[in-house]
Amino acid sequence: MNKLKIGVIGAGAAGYFAAIHAAGSQTEVFLLEKTSKTLAKVKISGGGRCNVTHNALEVSKLSKNYPRGEKFLKKVFRHFSVKDTIDWFESRGVKLKVESDGRMFPVSDSSQSIIDALEKEAEKLKVAVLKSFNVHKISISKGMFEVSDGKRELIFDRLIICSGGNPKKEGFNYIQQLGHAIVPPIPSLFTFNTPQEPLRKLMGISVPNAHVRLESTKLSYEGPLLITHWGVSGPAVLKLSAFGAQWLYEHEYQTNAHIRWNASHSESDIEKHLINFKIQHPKKKISKNPLFDLPSRLWEHLTQTAEIEENLLWQDISKKYFNRLVQNLFCYIVAVKGKTTFKEEFVTAGGVDISEVNPETMESRIIKGLFFAGEVLNIDGITGGFNFQAAWSTGYLAGSNVNHPK
Repeated sequence: MNKLKIGVIGAGAAGYFAAIHAAGSQTEVFLLEKTSKTLAKVKISGGGRCNVTHNALEVSKLSKNYPRGEKFLKKVFRHFSVKDTIDWFESRGVKLKVESDGRMFPVSDSSQSIIDALEKEAEKLKVAVLKSFNVHKISISKGMFEVSDGKRELIFDRLIICSGGNPKKEGFNYIQQLGHAIVPPIPSLFTFNTPQEPLRKLMGISVPNAHVRLESTKLSYEGPLLITHWGVSGPAVLKLSAFGAQWLYEHEYQTNAHIRWNASHSESDIEKHLINFKIQHPKKKISKNPLFDLPSRLWEHLTQTAEIEENLLWQDISKKYFNRLVQNLFCYIVAVKGKTTFKEEFVTAGGVDISEVNPETMESRIIKGLFFAGEVLNIDGITGGFNFQAAWSTGYLAGSNVNHPK
């Protein structure tokens, strides 16, 4: 009996996982990578530590971290969950640890541990890795997939496309030519540029739990916030950018962001807290006594922008300036003009329309024997290991189902 010849396009996380799970005694698997390096994104992820997954063990909670693809991934994660990811790596000698925010990393704190495990498994299963094979065209003839890079042509019985996200729709041309709809890609996971804001002089300052909302919308997120030399960043902003990706794109990344510097306090809480402090410490200088666990430089900035004089005592503050301080603490407004994406770790919204893919198998609903996995699909997660989990789960499903009868 002839072995099934299976092609996997893209040697990233999803591609490797799909190739590994497609490999077996009845299959011959070829992993095609357009560059000279495999697993490049795994290498640099999490500052070189690789944020493998997130400690969200319940499927319903896990799937809520995907601005696009939540319902689709609910079905996917039932087949391969976070626990399955942990078990797979740990059974191959890579123990994982959970950090305080739920992110999971190898105990080694090195992405090389993950790369080694994937490469070793692929080698053991005799997966052939072909580098510098940049796919230009896929054609189908007599049920076989002919894959060309312009110089070479390979023929496969089945094909799994794991080519990743792309900032331009043209990057999906060869998939579109097969008859699949492509949702136009737009950036996700980016920081907000605030070029005219004096706040930028506080670069390097962070707060552990801010609430950030986009003006005139219900789009908001809370979490750590970091002030940078170009604007505001940190998990709260990055996650908000993912959920607000389409809205921000339509508004050309020009809007106002409303920041509450301590998300656990309501406006009335802030007022009461300030009144109590004023009663208890009437002779203390307002600008020199930070409240709400805010860094002293940030507190000074908030008092300055409220036009409170540097030496003003609490007992002497007028209602006008008191209200301005409350406003700055509860709803500090920054003008967003543009974004900054991390080019090495870019994530895009957009890709293959998931309505044309079966979430139980990752097979195309349009073309038998064609499968998809990873960021090539119109699914994306927020920061924290969610995009990798989607890669492992979709890669597993595609690889596990690719050798079933057409």
